[in-house]
Amino acid sequence: MSLAQRLYSNVANADPLHFGQGNALNYKSVAEFLELGPESLSKMSGVSKNSVRFDNRIPPDLKTHLEQIANICSLVAEYFDGNAERTALWFKTPNPMLGGVTPRDMIRVGRYKKLLQFVSQAREDNEENAD
Repeated sequence: MSLAQRLYSNVANADPLHFGQGNALNYKSVAEFLELGPESLSKMSGVSKNSVRFDNRIPPDLKTHLEQIANICSLVAEYFDGNAERTALWFKTPNPMLGGVTPRDMIRVGRYKKLLQFVSQAREDNEENAD
């Protein structure tokens, strides 16, 4: 894998789950895809439960977290050729490589950066094995 490929291996190439809304991200659809309710969103982003919203007044911390989570979801969906059902199942299935925790639970407890590292490394390994 070239340096350029590694540099961008943690950014999705497309929007296979259709989270985009024009030039913006549909934050609500990201939360709905992973079935993250206000309590989980509040906990992972550090905003009060009453502040969780998806309009133009979305709290900046929640917005940042959902953007990063949407990217992780898209990276996984790219592996599954855009199949939303298989992608959703992957997030809900306990993963032995993650200590038996589901990827969704990792996100819920705020461990999405570790999950991004795992997904990026898996993509790199997959590309190296394909060569």
